[in-house]
Amino acid sequence: MNILVIEDDPSHLKLACLVLSWAGHKVSEAEAAAAPDAIKQERPEVVLLDLELPGIDGLTLVRRLKADPETEDIRVVGITAYTDKYSRDDALKAGCDAYLLKPIDTRTFAQQLSDVVARKSNEPA
Repeated sequence: MNILVIEDDPSHLKLACLVLSWAGHKVSEAEAAAAPDAIKQERPEVVLLDLELPGIDGLTLVRRLKADPETEDIRVVGITAYTDKYSRDDALKAGCDAYLLKPIDTRTFAQQLSDVVARKSNEPA
């Protein structure tokens, strides 16, 4: 599976990329400012999107992706440590296909993303 990780924390970025790569996925990364262009260019199956990004709110970015016919079908998994600012309900209403909390569980993380792709688009997690 082709996964694009958008994460501003270097340690979280490295961990997510390592876990997903070890699970056999093709993983790339993008900075928040370059995310919309990177998503259109790479056409990943899944975008793992940190909801707390510098310069842009993750929920705003999800809304833009889901409103654009070029990117509306790409699965977006919102991930956050800030549950008081980014609730599961808010993430799903914005268009996320799934919502995960930090820190990730390295034993189940890759399978969680695979499950997102396997589900029908109208079945948010």
